[in-house]
Amino acid sequence: MNERIVVGVDIGTTKVCAIVASVDELERVNILGVGVAPSEGLNRGVVVNIDKTVAAVQFAVEEAERAAGVTVRSVIVGIAGDHVQSFQSRGVITISNRDGEITQRDVQRLLDDTTHVAMPADREILHVIPQEFIVDGQDGVADPVGMSGVRLEANVHIITGLVSAAKNIYRCIEKAGYEVADIVLEPLASSFAVLHPDEKEVGVALIDIGGGTTDIAVFEDQTIRHTAVIAVAGNKVTDDIRRGLGVMRNQAERLKCQFGVALADLVSDEEEITIPGIGGRPEKAIGRSTLAQIIQPRLEEILEIAAIEIKRSGYGRHLSAGAVITGGGALIPGTAELAAEVLGMEARMGWPMSLSGGLVEEVSDPKFSTAVGLVLYGLRPGLAGNTAFVAEGTALPSSPGALADLAPGSTLVSKIATRMKAWFDEL
Repeated sequence: MNERIVVGVDIGTTKVCAIVASVDELERVNILGVGVAPSEGLNRGVVVNIDKTVAAVQFAVEEAERAAGVTVRSVIVGIAGDHVQSFQSRGVITISNRDGEITQRDVQRLLDDTTHVAMPADREILHVIPQEFIVDGQDGVADPVGMSGVRLEANVHIITGLVSAAKNIYRCIEKAGYEVADIVLEPLASSFAVLHPDEKEVGVALIDIGGGTTDIAVFEDQTIRHTAVIAVAGNKVTDDIRRGLGVMRNQAERLKCQFGVALADLVSDEEEITIPGIGGRPEKAIGRSTLAQIIQPRLEEILEIAAIEIKRSGYGRHLSAGAVITGGGALIPGTAELAAEVLGMEARMGWPMSLSGGLVEEVSDPKFSTAVGLVLYGLRPGLAGNTAFVAEGTALPSSPGALADLAPGSTLVSKIATRMKAWFDEL
């Protein structure tokens, strides 16, 4: 059994989800175990209570361990929150080899050069993603390794986050008894699970509506061009229902999931639903369209902010494949239709793809997009572009990785992020 096995942990505002997955010789991805725990220690994607988050991580990972029959050592974890920012940078180096051939080491040197930008002390680089390379003035080069040249330039997309936010996620995983193999931006992870390569080629916007944050990623020519995280998402919809109907928060969440509709036009005025009374008061009946009229304005606001971000990326007119809506907040019926209306482009629901066997049905749900994306990121290192991982300063040790107690010969290409350790040594 020569399998590589990876564990992805999506620490969200409403739930913590752990997925154990493996890939065989034929590059088929099998889901071995899934664990979900309610999350109470986060606010808008950022850890605000370490102990509650640790308990949720332990519960979710243990549940996934039991289903997979393995013992977890290290995990790939996602990071989100409205502190995440991205910008474009450029670097240039000269090729010093005698024969002028560009090597992987030169590319690494160039990507290191692009990271030398003035940044506040409380921010750190999460990802460096090459957009294109330029060899001796010749642009549009996707992979310069092996070419000949004297001058090598690159345009890169740099994603940064708060050191403290990353450090708190790191702490939670370590306190739960695991190591962090890598930390990945959540919209980047979601894109691996729900976007088709054709869509990334012609241009597509991914909108992942979670509980606390809405993540946005814009792709064109197979490359991520813009990323953003906004702090308005599904929980705001629940709060609106709670205030509008005068019910408890858990009752509002249940009403949203069972009867919620994103477009008021999709329900008839005659349809009625019963809402519970507060403090012993009798139940009362309201029209289902009333609930839809509370939900629709908030979802419109989320999508309008997403539209502003897409426009800000400069690629709004290049998105021939339109938008893909995913995440637990997008499960309200009619969300894709509303998105098409607000964004003025085609929109479809995004479901996790590229899975072959195991617990595929259990994770075929938009709310698992990020967690599935995290394991795909770990199992298929080429997903974000050949040099993206190297650029982050990650080491690729040959030692057995994420899981123990497996069949002999099973290994994991475990990426221990040396950059992470450097951050925390500095603090």
